Amino acid sequence: MNCFLPAALIAAWLLLLPPFDCYASPSDDTRESIDFARDIRPLLSKHCLSCHGQDPASRKAGLRLDIADHVFKKRDRRSIVVPYQSTDSELFRRVSSTDTDYRMPPVSTGNPLAENEITQIRHWIDQGANWKRHWSFETPEPQAIPAVQNLDWPRNKIDFFILSRLEEQQLQPSSEADKRTLIRRLSLDLTGLPPKSSEVNRFLHDT
Repeated sequence: MNCFLPAALIAAWLLLLPPFDCYASPSDDTRESIDFARDIRPLLSKHCLSCHGQDPASRKAGLRLDIADHVFKKRDRRSIVVPYQSTDSELFRRVSSTDTDYRMPPVSTGNPLAENEITQIRHWIDQGANWKRHWSFETPEPQAIPAVQNLDWPRNKIDFFILSRLEEQQLQPSSEADKRTLIRRLSLDLTGLPPKSSEVNRFLHDT
C-alpha cells in the first residue's frame, strides 16, 4: 500500500479550493464608514502618488493627491473631489471610467485599482471625503470603549478595541497560547532564535 497516497489526495484537493485572502477588504455590508488614514491614504499611495505626489520631477499635470488643498480645489472647472458627491468628483470619474484613455491610473502603469478599492473611494467621497493628516501629526484623543458581545474575553481596555474589530469582521479570537508557545514567540521576536531548554523550563515553572 502506498503510504503517500492520502497526502497526495489532500494536496490535489487543496489545489482545487478557491484562493483565500485573509487580508481581503471587508464587504460594504460589514464596514459602516470609510476612514481616510486606514482605507484611502494607502490606496492613493499605492496607485496615485508616483505620478501625483511630492516629487515635482515625476508629477503629472501639476496635480498632487497628497495635499488636501490640491485634492479639494477645482482644476479646469472640474473638482477633483466634491464631498458627498462622488459622481461630480473628477477623482472618482477617472478611477471608475471604462475608457482606457481617460481612466486612472493609466493602463500602461500596470497598477490598476481593484473594484473594491474603487468602491472604497466612492464611499469615502459620498460619506463626506474626510481628510486627516498622518496620525503622527494628530493630537491623541481619548476614545470611548466600544461595546462588544463577548464580555468574558476582554481583560483590559485595549482588548475591547481588538474584540470589537474582530466581531465587526465576524471573526473569533484565537485560543490562548500555552506557555511553551509564548516563550518561543517572545524569544523569536526579541532575538530571532528559539529559546534554550533552560529558558523554557525556567519560564514553565515561573508562576
